[in-house]
Amino acid sequence: MNLPFFERGVNVWDPWRDFRRFRNEMDQLLKHYSSERYEAPTEFPAVNILSNDENAIVTAELPGLAADDIELSIQADQLTMRGKRGSHECVEGEVYHRRERGFGEFIRTIGLPFVIAADKIEAMYKNGILTITLPRAEADKPKQISIKAK
Repeated sequence: MNLPFFERGVNVWDPWRDFRRFRNEMDQLLKHYSSERYEAPTEFPAVNILSNDENAIVTAELPGLAADDIELSIQADQLTMRGKRGSHECVEGEVYHRRERGFGEFIRTIGLPFVIAADKIEAMYKNGILTITLPRAEADKPKQISIKAK
């Protein structure tokens, strides 16, 4: 019986086999250092968005800003936050050894899970955390439909 070589049980060289094995070993090694529970924010400010049937609640970390430094606007289901963080300027004799805190103007627009009743929005700023309560528009709330039986 003349079977082709790949059906005879002969090990065929696979150039990607070693690469896949290496990648799997690296994934196993690095999974101890990765955190699937939390990822560092890539945009500023870092936000959390919660919602229920009545409201969406947005919390944003804005350390070092005053409430007057923050502008909020809403359009349909889009919330926009903008502001400016100042930087500490070195005085004579001071030198930065590490500078990780960002500064400058920022703008962030966030899509919300539903249309908002713009006239009922409430915002509070305390200890560097901005909390925005965004009530759902009445027209956007789910309506119960009654069924009539004959």
